[in-house]
Amino acid sequence: MKKEFVNYKDLRQLGFGDNQARRIIRLAKKKLVEKGYAFYNGKRVGLVPAKAVAEVIGVPFKEDDNF
Repeated sequence: MKKEFVNYKDLRQLGFGDNQARRIIRLAKKKLVEKGYAFYNGKRVGLVPAKAVAEVIGVPFKEDDNF
């Protein structure tokens, strides 16, 4: 099953450090706000679409990524 939304804990499971995972989520949220999705402007929003995270890290998620 492929996840549509990702949080920093999912990125931690993929091997990113704590601060790096949080930074990736923050950058993904910033890009989403720039595209017009104002919902992601909130501080307490921690789930972002996997596609937005894939844009930031430059690597698409695969079906076998376990999180």
